[in-house]
Amino acid sequence: QVQLVESGGGSVQAGRSLRLSCAASTFSSSTNCMAWFRQAPGKEREGVAAIYRGGGSTYYDDSVKGRFTISQDNAKNTVYLQMNGLKPEDTAMYYCAADLWSPPVSLRLVVAGADFGYWGQGTQVTVSS
Repeated sequence: QVQLVESGGGSVQAGRSLRLSCAASTFSSSTNCMAWFRQAPGKEREGVAAIYRGGGSTYYDDSVKGRFTISQDNAKNTVYLQMNGLKPEDTAMYYCAADLWSPPVSLRLVVAGADFGYWGQGTQVTVSS
């Protein structure tokens, strides 16, 4: 069993930055693939970014490409989402997810299917104009 705990959310003005953290109770094959999703009120959940921890391959949704960066710190069992140039449309609850997906499965397909067995509780990000 894997527990995921997100932190780092908050309220910021447009153009500012935030760094979200996702601390996993363990890094194992069950957390080989980790991702960030978000859900705004009244909207469907959408995948934002994902990473294969072993090889470091990453995926970004077009809406955040060039602004967000997903990274990992294996010593801390933590995955980060650095969010720069935040926009009001980035306002949402952000969730961390993990599962044992591995290459050659496309990260784009993994995120599209949102088929992750472990989810965190979420951290709220609010961006004002």
